[in-house]
Amino acid sequence: MTVWFYWAVKTVLGPVLRSLFRPWVRGGEHVPTTGGAILASNHLSFSDSIFLPLMLKRRVTFLAKAEYFTGTGVKGRAKALFFRGVGQLPVDRSGGKASEAALRSGLRVLRRGDLLGIYPEGTRSPDARLYRGKTGVAKMALDSRVPVIPVAMIGTDKVQPIGRKLPSIHRVGIIIGRPLDFSRYDGMADDRHVLRSVTDEIMYELMRLSGQEYVDEYAAVAKERIAAEKRARVVGDVLGTVERLTGRDTSRLSERLFGDDLSPGDYTGQPDPDEVPAPAPVEDPAPEDAAVTVVEDDAAADRALADDRALPDGPAGHRAPDVPA
Repeated sequence: MTVWFYWAVKTVLGPVLRSLFRPWVRGGEHVPTTGGAILASNHLSFSDSIFLPLMLKRRVTFLAKAEYFTGTGVKGRAKALFFRGVGQLPVDRSGGKASEAALRSGLRVLRRGDLLGIYPEGTRSPDARLYRGKTGVAKMALDSRVPVIPVAMIGTDKVQPIGRKLPSIHRVGIIIGRPLDFSRYDGMADDRHVLRSVTDEIMYELMRLSGQEYVDEYAAVAKERIAAEKRARVVGDVLGTVERLTGRDTSRLSERLFGDDLSPGDYTGQPDPDEVPAPAPVEDPAPEDAAVTVVEDDAAADRALADDRALPDGPAGHRAPDVPA
């Protein structure tokens, strides 16, 4: 069912999404017409997994979190049916043997000559910045010996930010970089230093293409820290209110909740579990091809995408220029 359902969904939804969001593509010629390849993308929004397959001629299979397939009730079962129908693969992100199973699933897709979509950050960015990549993408690339194609999603965080169920109408873009060849590391897929180096090279390309600020921290750790800081602020506000209303000292209760050395707002999160330090970004071997592929007939988009300005290659924090509406 998955093959015909995938193309049916794309055929039905494609024209609607194109007319509403007017997505543009730069560098589409870098996606091979045949053969396996990894599409390694930044992850700003749930809609990333919708717009990227929509704008490519070839089918893309994504590794999707297992929670999308385990819902209960009518809504949960419908969501699971949809994700299975479009060929997405469930991934248990708990680590260990679950991570190995995810790698094997991805390898099967690549070895049959298909495109596999991966988000190296492992989860959506909590604040539109680019976070440290997990080394699973490097392991899969070296084991499968296929190229890695960096993909920068632009503006999808404005369409559907984290926590928002219904999308807003904003224009989105996709910048596809030159394929990255890691054949120089053949036979070294079990070397953790090599895996970290390959992953960092991929993340550097994503930073360069997207213009996002890079953060040398895992996105999942950042999310935990942000959530804990929010909880601490809420509890701190409640304790402050109780102290003002009752006149009672709440410092002991605060210590029991947060510890002697940790007050509301000072949560530092868990340490980075990756023991290998990230190397400095690699130098770009060649300027990015300025050729533009426009996937719609829109005069304003044509003028914007024909602009041959260099892609962002400046310091971290530089944002890619917005495409005029």
